[in-house]
Amino acid sequence: MQLPRSSYPLGRVADIWGRKKVFVIGMGVFAVTSTLCAVAPSAGLLIAFRWAQGIGSAMIFGTSIALLTSVYPIQERGKALGMTVAVVYIGGASGPVLGGFLTTFLGWESIFLVILPGIVGVIWIGTRKLVGEWCEASGERYDHVGAAFYVLSLTAVIIGFSFLSEPFGIVLTVVGAFLLATFVFWELRQSSPVLEMRLFVRNRSFAFSNLAALINYAATFAVSFMMSLYLQYVEGFSAHEAGMILVSQMVVMAAFSPVAGKLSDVIEPRIIASIGMGINSIGLALISFFREGTEVWMMVAVLAFLGFGFALFSSPNTNAIMSSVEKRNFGIASASVGTMRLIGQVLSLGIATMFIAVYVGSAEMSSELAPEFMKAFQPGFITFSILCFMGVFASLTRGKLRSGDR
Repeated sequence: MQLPRSSYPLGRVADIWGRKKVFVIGMGVFAVTSTLCAVAPSAGLLIAFRWAQGIGSAMIFGTSIALLTSVYPIQERGKALGMTVAVVYIGGASGPVLGGFLTTFLGWESIFLVILPGIVGVIWIGTRKLVGEWCEASGERYDHVGAAFYVLSLTAVIIGFSFLSEPFGIVLTVVGAFLLATFVFWELRQSSPVLEMRLFVRNRSFAFSNLAALINYAATFAVSFMMSLYLQYVEGFSAHEAGMILVSQMVVMAAFSPVAGKLSDVIEPRIIASIGMGINSIGLALISFFREGTEVWMMVAVLAFLGFGFALFSSPNTNAIMSSVEKRNFGIASASVGTMRLIGQVLSLGIATMFIAVYVGSAEMSSELAPEFMKAFQPGFITFSILCFMGVFASLTRGKLRSGDR
C-alpha cells in the first residue's frame, strides 16, 4: 500500500520553493524508500516504507508536468506532454510483464532495486543539465493548515470509498467528505491557499478540464481490473495470457499520445479531447456486449479502440489544464492532473467493486462464479459508458482555449 499522492500541497511547495528542487528531492526520496522497501524485514515495515514512498511520488508527480510546461516553448507544449503520457503508458504496459519476470527469477525485492540506476540518472540530469529554477510564487506564504486538511480528507475519502460496501467505509467516506468541505471553506478564506479554489469558480477552462479528467478516469480505470477477471474466470485464460491481451490497449495509447499532444498545439484541445472521450464511451459500451466465447481478436480490437480514445483525450486535456493558468500556478495545475487521476481511479474501482459485491458477494472469485460475475460485468460497463458520455459534455463546456495563449 502506498500513501495517496496528495499532490496539491507539494505542488504549491514547488511553486514557492522551486519546481526543479522539489522534483529532484522527490526522486531522492523515492530512491531511498525503494531501497528500504527492498530490505524491509517485515510486512509491516514494507507497508510503512511504501507509505513514505508515496511522499516521493507526490513530489515527482506534483512537479513533473509543471516543469515540462515551464521548460518547453508554448508551441511545443502539447507535443512534450504527449511524449510524457506515451512514456507513462509504456511503463504501464511493460511494468506487469517485467515485474512478473523479476519476481519469478530474482525475487520481489528486485522490483524496488532495478529502478535505482534510472533514478540516479534522472537526478544527475536534473541537477546538471536542467539549468535554472522556476518558482513564480516565491516569497508567498504556505498554508500548512490547509495542507493538513487536504491530506486528511483525501486519505479518508480514498480509503473509505475503497471499503464502501462495509459500515467502516461508509463512516470514513462521510468523515472525509466533511473534512473536504472544511478544506474548501478554509481555502476560500486564505490569501495564499494550498489550492486556489477560485480557479474552479472563475476559470471555466481549468474547472471543466479537471472535471473531464476526473470523469474519464472514473469511467476507464477499472477496465483492466474487470477485464482481467473476465479473461481469467470466464474465458479461462492464464494471468500471463490475460496480461498480453490487455496490453493491446496500452500499446495503442503509447503510440498515439504524442500525435494527439502535437495536434493539440494547433487544434483546440477540447475538440480532440472530446472526440477521445466519445470514442471511450463507445468502446466501453462495446465491452458490455462481451460474453463467454467472445473471440480474442474482437477483444483486442475493442481494447485498442478504447486505447485510441484515451490517447486522444489524455495529453490534449492535460495541455488544456496547464494552458489555462498563470505561470505562478503551474505547480497547482500539475498537481491537479495527478489528483484528478487518483480520485478518478479510486471512484472507478469503487464502482466496479460495488457491482461485483451486489452480484457476486464476498466470495472469493472463481470460475464457478462466472455467471454471477457476468451479471455485474454488463451493467458495470454500461454505467462506465454512460459516465463517459456525460464527460463529453463537460469536455466541450470548457470553452475555447488555444495552447498558444499562454
